[in-house]
Amino acid sequence: MTFVQIIDFETDRIEELRALAEEMGDQLAGRDDSPTRRLILGDRGRPGHYLAVIAFNSYEEAMRNSSDPETGKFAERMAALCTRPPSFTDCDVIDQTDLT
Repeated sequence: MTFVQIIDFETDRIEELRALAEEMGDQLAGRDDSPTRRLILGDRGRPGHYLAVIAFNSYEEAMRNSSDPETGKFAERMAALCTRPPSFTDCDVIDQTDLT
């Protein structure tokens, strides 16, 4: 079952954070437990508020990725760019429909 982690964060350094996410994506590329999709969403109603939606093939793959020391280093670097600590929500994808 597809698994998604949603990271709720605030920053005034979004371009630095995006570059960090790209760097991490490059490091994880090709690994069995790497994310399959990443969306960074900007809240139009709250400048500086963002959501990152990170998809994995399964919960188990996401947990293996989360326990990797490189992921821990990324989380520390990400938190340093935030104006408040990020919060995390773990979700099983119950339904997914492409509407186009």
